[in-house]
Amino acid sequence: MELQQIRYFLALSEELHFWNTAERMFITQSALSRQIKALEEELGVQLFERSKRSVKLTEAGTFLKKQWLPLLDEINRIHLQARKIHEGTFGTVKIGYPGSTAYRFMPELITDISHTFPELKLELVEPTDISFEQLLLDYQMDLAFRRDPAENPSLQSKCLYSEPFALIVPLNHRLNEQNFTGLHDLENERFILSNLLQTTFYTSSLRQMLEEQNLKPNVYIETDFGGMILRLVSKGLGVSILPYSYSFSALANVRYIPLPYKVNLYVTWRRDDKSPVLRNILQMVEDTVTKYMAENNAGFDRVG
Repeated sequence: MELQQIRYFLALSEELHFWNTAERMFITQSALSRQIKALEEELGVQLFERSKRSVKLTEAGTFLKKQWLPLLDEINRIHLQARKIHEGTFGTVKIGYPGSTAYRFMPELITDISHTFPELKLELVEPTDISFEQLLLDYQMDLAFRRDPAENPSLQSKCLYSEPFALIVPLNHRLNEQNFTGLHDLENERFILSNLLQTTFYTSSLRQMLEEQNLKPNVYIETDFGGMILRLVSKGLGVSILPYSYSFSALANVRYIPLPYKVNLYVTWRRDDKSPVLRNILQMVEDTVTKYMAENNAGFDRVG
């Protein structure tokens, strides 16, 4: 018994007319008759009472119609869902991101994905940079945006864009973009920074920047969460250095002074991941970055 035979049976049970059913199913009337007869022989059940003037369901045929019709609907739904999975328009994707992208880039990307693939479920996580690679390798994440390229050969990275670092000071601070001459202006300031002893590419960039300016910052508060840093700066508790993307937070009482140092944003995924969903998301990333770069004129540069 084949699934197509059941489809023929259900179509004939609705039409109760061989010629009309054959036309609807795009086969000849004789071929339809053979399929129904073969189904009856295999089941050992008469499904239809036939005469020259009419076609009627038998009691057994009526029973099977009631049983098969919802099953066929479910099978069709399953087949449709399988097709969507194959095309990468249905499923779940877990995305990691750094906090600096949460104010513009990520919302734009998620909006684009949601409009283009409304049946995709997105799970967003904001781990610390040091855990991104392991989360990808452990399949706890499918895609990660991060400030440094992947080191593990099982992962693949692509640089999306670079942006300036910015000095973050309270709005009433003595320094502004006009009178700022360099990080040496901050020698007596209290800093709010990530732990500079970490081995991530991001903290290495911070250390290099500070060393080039011969500045040994007085780190008063340590935290890896940029949103918290911004709020502490806005309270006048110190100054900080963060990617310029944080300026899109529109937080009051904070001033952003661009620095002549840049940091990159990479997208990273498992090198052998052939998921159609991942393929579609990566294309959306490319499209969103193109639009994002066109909208920004604060020293952002497209890379790759």
